[in-house]
Amino acid sequence: MRIAAETNEIDIIPSKNKSHEKLTEKELFNKYAATKDIKIRNELINRHLYIAEILSKKFLNKGIEYEDIFQVASLGLIYAIERFDVDRGFEFSSFATPTIIGEIKKYFRDKGWSIRVPRGIQELSKKINMAKNTLQQTLQRVPTVKDIAEYLNCTEEEIIEAMEASQVYTSRSLDLIYDNDGENRDIQLLDIIGEIDKRFDEIENKDFLKRAMKRLNEVEKRVLEDRFFKGKTQMKVAKELQVSQMTISRMEKRIIEKFRMELKKSME
Repeated sequence: MRIAAETNEIDIIPSKNKSHEKLTEKELFNKYAATKDIKIRNELINRHLYIAEILSKKFLNKGIEYEDIFQVASLGLIYAIERFDVDRGFEFSSFATPTIIGEIKKYFRDKGWSIRVPRGIQELSKKINMAKNTLQQTLQRVPTVKDIAEYLNCTEEEIIEAMEASQVYTSRSLDLIYDNDGENRDIQLLDIIGEIDKRFDEIENKDFLKRAMKRLNEVEKRVLEDRFFKGKTQMKVAKELQVSQMTISRMEKRIIEKFRMELKKSME
């Protein structure tokens, strides 16, 4: 079995040492604490891997594949084995459970969002969900944004931002089916998602060019057309207009500056 977590990869090889299999759990932990023998650790992992499996299944259908959750849970099991002190008198399963769940939740927090959002917003989103439940019981109604903001000592803008960000926690399949309100056939999400019409950009660009061209004199218009539409070199344009190449270069800079002024004007 191979466990991968971010950049760490750990191979777990089932122990072939029969003497380890005869030892009790307490004896194994004491022996591992004294020797840090990987074979003993592997035996402990094999004995308790069922804990990682059970806890992983509690997080099914939350947007991340089971195999990934199980790998993270298994890594959490290893962390628990490394830190467990048998002399404290705790059952290992009781000690390992919060460690494993903590690793899984951390993984969901870092990897489970469809779009990466700041850690602070992720944490606030969790607090909002808990605050909603608490306030709904206290107020006996659905809490407003203002209620939540006052309860968490945040601004309403921060609450709205986190609530909007929480919508990207999991992605939706484009094959998702919606009821078409009594029509003969249902429709897919793919069918109702709009797309950018590139013709709008073309129309806007043409409109901008028309307005910007009004700022140019006849010579500048000819230079613009020859240089940027017909692909002529500065030297060729200069020869045709019987001016120096430096003059054409300066004229181009004036044209660009006029375009820049028109763009600035349109954005105001």
